[in-house]
Amino acid sequence: MQTVTRLDRLLAEARACRVCEHELPLGANPVLRAGHGARILIVGQAPGIRVHRTGVPWNDPSGKRLREWMDLEDCVFYDERRVAIIPMGFCYPGKGPSGDLPPRKECAPLWHKRLLDMLPEVQLVLLVGQYAQKYYLANPGTTLADTVRRWKQYGPRYFPLPHPSPRNIGWLKKNSWFESETVPQLRQRIHAVLHGHPFS
Repeated sequence: MQTVTRLDRLLAEARACRVCEHELPLGANPVLRAGHGARILIVGQAPGIRVHRTGVPWNDPSGKRLREWMDLEDCVFYDERRVAIIPMGFCYPGKGPSGDLPPRKECAPLWHKRLLDMLPEVQLVLLVGQYAQKYYLANPGTTLADTVRRWKQYGPRYFPLPHPSPRNIGWLKKNSWFESETVPQLRQRIHAVLHGHPFS
């Protein structure tokens, strides 16, 4: 018989959260996952509509690109014993004039510290997009490109990334250094963490 842990209970509580349900166009469906042994944490923005419908995080083109950047197969990416996924907003926020609305502001202050306190093995936190970067970094850059370029400054715990959304293709083309120079460093960090090697 599997033991229900404090983390299991907290995750169940978070998934049952209805704090801002009245503000959500499709209602509340918090999507997050974590396991005690997770060494990597992904902090993105908020679920898109496909993730809302399936309950599977990063189950969309953005997730495909993120897994390519990380050089992880689905079986590793979705293994909560190795990779935790806790976005800034747990529920789909709805559509705005240019893409999805920002993540709800209630989630991170209410849940993040409590969850991270139960993830003592996390060594690398991927901050995907400016919302996560502004929340977690004491001195983010003035632009997304500036923050991502200075990734070494935030290590070894934090690694800022642009959002892998198809809407960011223009940014990726303009900042080609990211995929040619930064992504290989990201993969090296991820490999080191998952295989228990110290950072160089």
